[in-house]
Amino acid sequence: MRQRKNPLIWFDLLLLGLSYVLVTLMKPSTRSYFSEKYMIGLGIMAAIWFITSAIFRKFRPNKPPSDSVSLYIFFVNLLILGIIAIVMYGARKFEYSRFIVFGTIAMATVLELVTSKVHRLVVQNGKGAILVEKRKKKKKKNNPMTVEAALKQTVHEVKIRDISLSATQLKEDISEECGEVAYNFISENIDLLDPRNLVIATTTRFNILYQHENYLKGIVNLKKINDIRYLNKFFEAVNLKLPYGGKFIGCAETKNMRKERIMKKFPPVLNWIYYFFDYIIKRIFPKLNLTKRIYFLLSRGENRVLTRAEILGRLYSCGFHIEQEAFVNGRFFFVVKKVGEPVYDMTPTYGALVKLRRMGQNGKMIRVYKMRTMHPFSEYLQDYVYHKHNLCEGGKFNNDFRVSTSGRIMRVLWIDELPMLVNWLRGDLKLVGVRPLTEQYFKLYSKEHQQRRIKYKPGLVPPFYTDLPKTLEEIEASEKKYLDAYDIHPFFTNWRYFWIAVYNIIFKRARSK
Repeated sequence: MRQRKNPLIWFDLLLLGLSYVLVTLMKPSTRSYFSEKYMIGLGIMAAIWFITSAIFRKFRPNKPPSDSVSLYIFFVNLLILGIIAIVMYGARKFEYSRFIVFGTIAMATVLELVTSKVHRLVVQNGKGAILVEKRKKKKKKNNPMTVEAALKQTVHEVKIRDISLSATQLKEDISEECGEVAYNFISENIDLLDPRNLVIATTTRFNILYQHENYLKGIVNLKKINDIRYLNKFFEAVNLKLPYGGKFIGCAETKNMRKERIMKKFPPVLNWIYYFFDYIIKRIFPKLNLTKRIYFLLSRGENRVLTRAEILGRLYSCGFHIEQEAFVNGRFFFVVKKVGEPVYDMTPTYGALVKLRRMGQNGKMIRVYKMRTMHPFSEYLQDYVYHKHNLCEGGKFNNDFRVSTSGRIMRVLWIDELPMLVNWLRGDLKLVGVRPLTEQYFKLYSKEHQQRRIKYKPGLVPPFYTDLPKTLEEIEASEKKYLDAYDIHPFFTNWRYFWIAVYNIIFKRARSK
């Protein structure tokens, strides 16, 4: 269902322009503030004002008025003030009057708060008048009824209820929410007329938790999970109400779909500016400890940017297995099945520096430091990616969509491996040795090699960069050859393997994909 355009945003720009005029009238030489230099500055200010207001949906006419609207407007404008201060004064290239810039923002904020208050009063009075009119009509209709008339009304109400629960009505409701093609996709994967399959459109787990115990077989949520603040808690609630094998169908807007939508929605240049701020605010801010609290305070967790890898990884971490995926009507739909209980990771990492669980010496799990090259929760998708895409040349996963664009660059330049020097200094790793593997990848080796491999401490420089194997069997054979040589001459073997690896990395451009 298409969202209605919000005319208040354009009215807000008029308030900004009016504020600029009013503030310039307070200065002695008003005409100078309408020169080309100041008009460019006003254009920059208006662009930042418009983009930030649109991203945070500062005016929400579709939402019920509340006492927190004024506070919300104030906080969004405070954020705009910070962005404008950084852009216009951070680089020290713009010499504008601070009184004009900050005064305009302050004046616009006051006008917004007054306008917002008047708008809410008008809306509330209008709704009150409608409610009074409805009550008057209802009172007129509440005349004494005969038994026959009451019986007819009861029968009529039952018929209406039956019609509302029919397949036709359900199809219309779902199609109105997310399209007829989406309805066909959902109905092919779950029996919508089964009373034990719940169909809802919600962004809160409250509507899940208060369902009857041991009753539901499946849950369909038509609301995008981008608007759910505590996403893992929501998935955990779904897991709790479903039996093993129970299905959950949901939808989202992925990062790539969002980018495509923004590029089509706005004209060239403006679309890239909007996308840049949108990505910074809606993707990066929620992941950083410094900004995530401010972000969730302002946005309430709505309309977050989520990648496909993060969505699927969260589902796997919450005890689900991916059955099917589809891109329908501008949404990413997924069908998952409950296969286990959620993994409650008490120390999740979303930042640039991550600590990853790897198989160490004697089978002990160690935390290896690396720069993030994959989207969050990607570590839960190893089995899924392996069974869906298998391995490519060099033993890496084929078509690994979990790796981000910046991650691919860091892997080519070896930047992602630098934090592992901390593990070397701590004694978790040695300089040359078998690669520290994830538990899932470790299980791909033969049982015999697994038992032998864990007897040795993993290394920073694996034998892979010496032999350059292409398949999993060749990688295992390369490690066996290294371990055989290491058992005979430990120091000489590590010395030889290290310099051959350095030669291959520099001159043969051996890299991790």
